[in-house]
Amino acid sequence: MKKLVIASNNPGKLREFQRMLAPLGIEVLTQAQLGISEAEEPHCTFVENALAKARHVSRESGLPALADDSGICVEALGGAPGVISARYAGDNPKSDVRNNEKLLREMQGVADRRAHYYCVLVLVRHADDPQPLIAEGEWHGEIFHEERGDGGFGYDPMFWLPQFGKTAAELTHDEKAQISHRAKALQVLMQRFPRA
Repeated sequence: MKKLVIASNNPGKLREFQRMLAPLGIEVLTQAQLGISEAEEPHCTFVENALAKARHVSRESGLPALADDSGICVEALGGAPGVISARYAGDNPKSDVRNNEKLLREMQGVADRRAHYYCVLVLVRHADDPQPLIAEGEWHGEIFHEERGDGGFGYDPMFWLPQFGKTAAELTHDEKAQISHRAKALQVLMQRFPRA
């Protein structure tokens, strides 16, 4: 596989994928470069949404497609925001700032701060691929009481990593590329990647 399309318009995710896939010699295109609209994400699970996105982009492009669906799951909130992480505070427009503000409000006075990022990656070789490659990754931490750091995106400024004594937004790109939920899922996917 020499070329694939990333089924996302999220600039942070695109940068992460391009950095992680570059050493494999795979040309990474984006759906925006090809004029492909975003797929609907009506499902209540990460895997169903990722599969829908991958099939949509592959059908529109005629190329293999890689999609991810990911989010943050907070124990005290029963797994919320979960699949609606990007739209937690509404989607008109989507806003990391508003999402983070909402989560901080909901966590006020909550003692159990445990949370994890979850990512599922789906790679389809073509739109009707009967055996999509599916990989998962989790990254455990806590919801911090305030935002810290200016790296990363999404909930990274408030995703506290006790073993590092910093938030995900305070990690370097290289550190994050080794331990994030997306990095872990991509490592699993790469082990099963189609070989020439």
